[in-house]
Amino acid sequence: MRILLTTTSFQDTPGAHHDVLKKSGFEVVTARGPLPENQMLDLVKSGGGFDGLLNGDDQITAKVIDAALPRLKVIAKYGIGLDSIDVNYATQKKIPVLYTPGVNHTTVAEHAFGLMICIAKSFWPHLKSTKSGAWKRQTGTELMGKTIGILGLGRIGKEVATRAIAFGMPVIGYDVYWDDAFAREHNVKKMAGNDEVLKAADIVTLHMNLSPETRGYINKARLATMKKGAMLINTARGGLVVEQDVADACRSGQLCGYGADVLEVEPPKPGHVFQDLDNVIITPHVGSRTFESVQRQGLRAANNLVNFLNGDKDYIQANKF
Repeated sequence: MRILLTTTSFQDTPGAHHDVLKKSGFEVVTARGPLPENQMLDLVKSGGGFDGLLNGDDQITAKVIDAALPRLKVIAKYGIGLDSIDVNYATQKKIPVLYTPGVNHTTVAEHAFGLMICIAKSFWPHLKSTKSGAWKRQTGTELMGKTIGILGLGRIGKEVATRAIAFGMPVIGYDVYWDDAFAREHNVKKMAGNDEVLKAADIVTLHMNLSPETRGYINKARLATMKKGAMLINTARGGLVVEQDVADACRSGQLCGYGADVLEVEPPKPGHVFQDLDNVIITPHVGSRTFESVQRQGLRAANNLVNFLNGDKDYIQANKF
């Protein structure tokens, strides 16, 4: 068997996930993702092709899948977000798409709170000031007592909710698949929809899937409905927001700040709209990149791939056919 490994955190973090691939006896070809469609096309056509892909956020489009056939047997996503994979086309071609739910919710929730604290306490301008030898101080704000609105109450959203409660924050939210038992236990108020969350929250944190329906959901019109000086956090997908509109809202004061671990295009090109805004904190898609989380995620992804190719039923498949 021959597989292509492109996820960098898997490659760069030592742990038992590497042992799974070594013990498999498979030939492992590595590349440094996330890779655009043209680079993926070149790779899957090389060396006779691959039986499996172990990928991060590389663009696995219909063209890439076609180019990888007939040898390609499985796509194993390192993570849970499948928006970079044409899952519908893979399903048409009877290619299983495997993924790793339930492995990174703790660390992503922690990262979301880190971004909230950075914005609330003006960490970025304070760090810049002290590192340059100055001593410029801004007055921050407390999180306690602020209403947090969570869009998407899946595993990560729930972890954010429990932490918000510990911070003394009233919690509101919305999810199509609402967990009544969890909401009752933790006193999470269900709103009528996402738009109602935006209007009522002091801090909005995004934990939604990216889909054609949610792409660009946070736009100029919706930002205008939020409280003046609200905070926006995004550890989900960059495509959920219209970045120019968010930048304008941060510049005007409609938003007190934007903290995100994701961008529409990663890495950003020079001159990005967020580049010169001190109330925008962007981290390089590392929300799930901790030693603990990488090993959990890497083990699940590696075992998914190896088990499937070896005929073992212990794997988690996202698509059904």
